[in-house]
Amino acid sequence: MGMFSFIKDAGEKLFGIGKAEAAAPAAAAAPNAEHAAQLNQGAAKAIATYIESMKLNVEGLDVAYDGSNETVTVAGVAPDQATREKVVLCCGNVANVTAVNDMMTVSAPEPESKWYTVVKGDNLSKISKEFYGTPNKYPQIFEANKPMLNHPDKIYPGQVLRIPAA
Repeated sequence: MGMFSFIKDAGEKLFGIGKAEAAAPAAAAAPNAEHAAQLNQGAAKAIATYIESMKLNVEGLDVAYDGSNETVTVAGVAPDQATREKVVLCCGNVANVTAVNDMMTVSAPEPESKWYTVVKGDNLSKISKEFYGTPNKYPQIFEANKPMLNHPDKIYPGQVLRIPAA
């Protein structure tokens, strides 16, 4: 799929937990390369744990984080295109991540979804109307973004959503 851009300050706050504490700014200002590498490893582990907590099973999942440019690189074999896209969203919808380099492959290739960045005032019905011509298909968008979304009304500006084909 390639490289995807995300909004730095939108998303899950994973980098305040354990060793991943303030990884992006700390890695950029780390006094030495070894300390920066430790912070990056802690951040990568936090993201991998987040992906696993979403029950997204990827064979050979490998997550790397580079705090100097706030980029996540993710590799592995996803069982389907939807899982691949959800993993990319898990990586990118994290605070202090501005880009995701998707190096994953898919066991059963399918057409790619479209992507949409939520803006202030959006809701899933409004997004559904824009992409499908009717607000009544919002459950399709909600289902396509589970388990990252746990309620159709809980989306936020800057969040990136996958929009599957109608």
